[in-house]
Amino acid sequence: MKQAVLNFSDEELIETLKRDNVSNLAIQFLYRNYYAVLSNYVRLNRGSEQDAEDIFQEVIVNFITIIRNEKFRGEAGIGTFLYSLNRYTWLNELKKRNRTLLREEIYDKSKDADEKDVSQFLVERESKMLVMSLLDKLGDVCKKILTSFYYENMAMKEILRLVNFENEQVLRNKKYKCLKNLEQMLAANPGLAQRFKNALEYGQ
Repeated sequence: MKQAVLNFSDEELIETLKRDNVSNLAIQFLYRNYYAVLSNYVRLNRGSEQDAEDIFQEVIVNFITIIRNEKFRGEAGIGTFLYSLNRYTWLNELKKRNRTLLREEIYDKSKDADEKDVSQFLVERESKMLVMSLLDKLGDVCKKILTSFYYENMAMKEILRLVNFENEQVLRNKKYKCLKNLEQMLAANPGLAQRFKNALEYGQ
C-alpha cells in the first residue's frame, strides 16, 4: 500500500510538533523538505554524510523542543530557522572537535570577499561576546539586520520582511551605516578595530 504524503503549512507543522506523540508524517515532511539543504551545508563545510545525518537529527530534536517550550517566535520561516539552527549546531560540533577550525574560513562562497571577513569575524569564538554587546549598543534595528545577515545567513529579501524599510537598497544602506557605527565603536580597541577596518572598506 502506498504511504500517504502529507504537506504542512508552517502553522500546521508547529501545531503538530507540539503534540506529545509527534506524527511520523510530520517528521517525514521535515526530512523531505529540509534534509537536502541542511545536509549539503554540513558536507560543504568539512562534514561527512554521517555527520550530516547526525546533525540533522539533532536539529530536529532541538527544533521540537524549542517549539514545545514556546521559544519559536515565527519571525523567520521554518526553513530559515532550521538552516540557522543547523549551521549553529555544526559549528559547535567543529569547535568540540578542533577549536582551531573556528579561525579558518567557513562561509558561503557566493558572498563578497570582504563581507566574508566580517562574517568570519562574527563567528570567531573569542570575539562573539564582545560583538553581541556592541550590537546591543547599536540599537534593535541594527542588531536585527546584522545578526540576521551574519549569524542566521538570511538573504536581504528575507531581512526586509523583518524591518520597516522601503526596499532592499534602503536596507543595504542601513546595513552599511550599522557597520560603520560598529567600526567607530571598535576604535576604542585598536586590535579589534584593525581587523574590522579592512572588512568595512568594501562599502567605500
